[in-house]
Amino acid sequence: MKFKERTFRPSAVILDMDGLMFDTENLTIPFWGVAGKPFGYNITYDIVLRMVGISAEQARLVMKEEFGDDFPYDAIREEFRVIVKKEIEKNGVPLKPGLMFLLDRLAAAKIPLGLATSSRSATAINMLNKAGIIDRFAALTCGEEVTNGKPAPDIFLLAATKLGQPPSACVGFEDSPPGLQGLHAAGIRSIFIKDLLEPSKEILATVWHCCKNLKEAAKYLKI
Repeated sequence: MKFKERTFRPSAVILDMDGLMFDTENLTIPFWGVAGKPFGYNITYDIVLRMVGISAEQARLVMKEEFGDDFPYDAIREEFRVIVKKEIEKNGVPLKPGLMFLLDRLAAAKIPLGLATSSRSATAINMLNKAGIIDRFAALTCGEEVTNGKPAPDIFLLAATKLGQPPSACVGFEDSPPGLQGLHAAGIRSIFIKDLLEPSKEILATVWHCCKNLKEAAKYLKI
């Protein structure tokens, strides 16, 4: 489905988290290398890029494809999680430009906000609390709640259900190609804010709007 109208007032908005609201992808990607070293693995930047926007279980497959079936994914992921948590505790959560502007506009317009993240709920709740914005969200939908992660539409469909709205009444924000594919498959208007990855032309053809930042995107929402 391709949405042709230039502006639209959604009944609900669905946001991704890492790389979209929080500038955490650039921050945390090197931590995979740090986490892997004690286990004897050199986890490089390009390998981690292949995991951006997908679920933990899909990331497991990426790592095992790269390093073999005996790769200790759970142990290294837990070490990675501990390192990231310490960093966030020490320095806080880096917000993406325009985030607070968008959240304020949505609140003023009384448009409910949902989260759809591949991260687990404990991580998402901690991040949102540290950023001081968890009370902005009417519903949280996290990676462990769906069997099929992005690029499948499941997490977005569940988020829309939690918000009490049909997918066609929602707008979703994403920074990753898998997320954009998931929004399209769910029948949700997508707004792409680039972080690390450039989607293919085929994926970009399905996107409702591409914007430089979250503040710019607000003009398309009739709020």
